[in-house]
Amino acid sequence: MQSSTDLLIGSAIGLIAAFLWAVATNVYQSQSDEATPLAISTLKTWMSLAVMAVLVMLPFRTTPFFIPFNAIIYLAASVTIGLIIGDIAYLTSQERIGVSYAFPIAATFPISTYIIAIFVVDEVILWTRFVGIMLAVVGVILVSRAQASTSNDEENTSSLDRVGLLLALFSALCWSVGSVLLQIGVAEVDPIDANFVRMIFGAGIIAPLFLGSVRRGMPKPTRKATKIILVAAFFGMAWGSLLYTYAVKMIGASVASVLGSISPLFALPISIVFLKEKVTFRSILGILLTVSGVILVVLIV
Repeated sequence: MQSSTDLLIGSAIGLIAAFLWAVATNVYQSQSDEATPLAISTLKTWMSLAVMAVLVMLPFRTTPFFIPFNAIIYLAASVTIGLIIGDIAYLTSQERIGVSYAFPIAATFPISTYIIAIFVVDEVILWTRFVGIMLAVVGVILVSRAQASTSNDEENTSSLDRVGLLLALFSALCWSVGSVLLQIGVAEVDPIDANFVRMIFGAGIIAPLFLGSVRRGMPKPTRKATKIILVAAFFGMAWGSLLYTYAVKMIGASVASVLGSISPLFALPISIVFLKEKVTFRSILGILLTVSGVILVVLIV
């Protein structure tokens, strides 16, 4: 089990990562008419790779770059399963059943992460942590559904299909497996080195997908949208993913996944202030449940 100091510091890092993801996600959504999801994912990944490359080569690092081969296998698998396969499954699900249904289903991934971690990395079974995860997941679902209900874009529920639902569940499973594999891969290495390796594989996999789609007629993002997305990715993907890697190393995948999943909690006030969305009872209840869940997960051990 983690020490109380590591748990608190790692949790704070995880919350900062969730905040950065929330801000960046709002920016990505604002550019959705100018860039496809695949284009946004490609720009995010390559920006993160560039930042990680600079950090790896810093002359004042206390430790030299070092990644054992077995760690490379786990890190490559984590980014392939979690970032590539999981995100593609989620985006496809989102197109089929809409974001207001796809996201709440996919947001259940902290539950499966905890279950997988119990069997794979000998995660300690704590009933308070399990209850906290459940509360946080329900809270995130309520907040995301509240945001969807106040959105101007009404989604057609008749478009729901089994494939879309299964893909949302599959994306949650991929994110869970990816997080646990990341915990194994980063255990004995510097998080900067680990995230650099992850971004190398992620960028290498997603680039051919993007180029192939462009050749088949997918529109390229506009120059203005590209600049905006890259700035958001600098904070959200580059630093957000690095901080999440630090959090996983310090507090484990199960706790980090809970903190990483609550980005809608930070996105809500942003939407209220800048998008003039209304505060609803559902969103307030979701916030209370999420905060209560995080307290149980982090503080009650």
